[in-house]
Amino acid sequence: MLRLTTALSLAGIVSASFENNLSYLSPSRRHASLAVPISHVQKRQTGSLYTAAEVNFTHGIASGDPYANSVILWTRLSPTAENVASDIVPEGVVPIYGDEGAPPSSRAACVEYRIGTDEALTQVLDSGRAYTSSEVDWTVKFEATNLQPFTTYYYRFNVCSSSKSSALGRTKTLPSKTQTVPRNIKLAVYSCSNYPEGYFNAYAAVNAKDSADYILHLGDYIYEYKAGLTDLRKPLPDRETYTLYDYRKRTASYRLDQDLAFSHQHFPWIPVWDDHEVADNTYNNGSKNSDGEEFRLRKQAAVRSYFEWMPLRQVAMDDSLRIWRDFSIGNLFDLIMLDTRQYNRDVTVLGPLGGIIGGNKKEVEEQADWVNRTIMGFSQEAWFYDKLKESSDRQARWRLVGNQVIFSRVTIGVFNDEPFNRDQWDGYLANRDRVYKTLVDNKINNTVMLSGDSHAAWVSDMAWSSEGYNEKTGAGAVGVELAGSAVSSTSPLTGIVPRFITDPISKLLIKNNPTLQWQDLYYRGYFEMDIGYDAIEAQFFGIPDLRKRSTEEIKIAKFLIRDGENKLARNPTVGGGVAYAGALKNGKAE
Repeated sequence: MLRLTTALSLAGIVSASFENNLSYLSPSRRHASLAVPISHVQKRQTGSLYTAAEVNFTHGIASGDPYANSVILWTRLSPTAENVASDIVPEGVVPIYGDEGAPPSSRAACVEYRIGTDEALTQVLDSGRAYTSSEVDWTVKFEATNLQPFTTYYYRFNVCSSSKSSALGRTKTLPSKTQTVPRNIKLAVYSCSNYPEGYFNAYAAVNAKDSADYILHLGDYIYEYKAGLTDLRKPLPDRETYTLYDYRKRTASYRLDQDLAFSHQHFPWIPVWDDHEVADNTYNNGSKNSDGEEFRLRKQAAVRSYFEWMPLRQVAMDDSLRIWRDFSIGNLFDLIMLDTRQYNRDVTVLGPLGGIIGGNKKEVEEQADWVNRTIMGFSQEAWFYDKLKESSDRQARWRLVGNQVIFSRVTIGVFNDEPFNRDQWDGYLANRDRVYKTLVDNKINNTVMLSGDSHAAWVSDMAWSSEGYNEKTGAGAVGVELAGSAVSSTSPLTGIVPRFITDPISKLLIKNNPTLQWQDLYYRGYFEMDIGYDAIEAQFFGIPDLRKRSTEEIKIAKFLIRDGENKLARNPTVGGGVAYAGALKNGKAE
């Protein structure tokens, strides 16, 4: 990567460069159609920079993917709030631009950051400068380094050599890998935030409580749909997203939500995508309503926009789709973030009603137990199993696995005992068996699977089969699955279904699924984890009203996972499961 040290070194900014802006390098250095070549950008510049009066911080600030000594910082410094209407960068110098959105610019903007331990930023630990331009939609990503483990930091962006600044941000590094963590770590876990279907009150609740060290988002951060006539809010553009401009504009409109913006400003995020960051029910070569060259270009655009707009690292520069990665939080736990949707998933169910009408439901059911079928691709599988074993070998107390779709077997159990959703791990049985085999053969304890996607809440023991598993005591389980509801996406029953309907369905589900301990179909919400060496406490929260902005929430369930037990605690008098909504199998319902 070349530094621009000639034309843009005027104004005395010799330390700024394009390559300091990680937006140009993601999602892959080696794929010119995804990352923007620095030489391409240089040829577009005329030599002058935008002045401070000509640019603004249009979409807030964010931090993410913390390590013990560094963190990713994000902002957007632009001459316009509009997004750039460019298509995928082809061979040559000038990209193709559409008829809408902001036009390409021949000038760059210069942005700098400072990060320190005090809000006044008098104790600066690290700083840097970089350029941004229309090629990356004016986004900026820095890696702030020279930081200390498990420390709260404050950061701010400025237009270079000016007093024009962004809001003040707050972030936090991780404990060092071998560190004994001095207190419990608190995580807020989200998924499925559909802007048109309600306000992001789940973000607002944590913002108000200031109750998390780190935020995990398990996917469906945006939705690609065109808003319906009855939707509460209408994101831009007013159509289904296909092009790079579409995905940039959709993400930008979400980021103007006050509660999401506040969360990004005050907490470090660790996000991963699900399907709707691209399209509904994606797999390696298509989606529910697109395939072939159309899908390839659509996915390429979505991936590039995601890496531009999200505060995350690109962990393997030779892999344009590599978002799966891991984090070590002292010797307390390892967090393994999987991509069970975009990387190399074999075909999933397509068509209306889970492929029943004009779809491929029968085909997927026939393939579900094929030995060579995978939900994440064999490269990621091998990496995942190695990470589980490495974590156990280093004696980290817990292994948390961020995953998109429900891992445990789930059946309705009315007409037959077959799983009802083959889009989940139930459609990839051999892959799930290989996960269980890795846990059992290597005697890996304290594994907790974190899942999203379903727009409902599920808490289960993880058991390889019903044989040898006792649903009353939990004996025979090898881990626990915590699956959260949606920030705002509608219930899987669609619409607002009253509790006198949803609760009996939840009771039916826990009755007919031995490992399923609690289930709720009614509330939108999230869950929080309080992680210590002796136990993990998980609390589930429901949002009573999505139709108006609020910080109001209701505690709907609480569970305990004790060190070494590999199951949910049962006895409520000593901290077992308690539920205030849905249906609970073992524990105390109130």
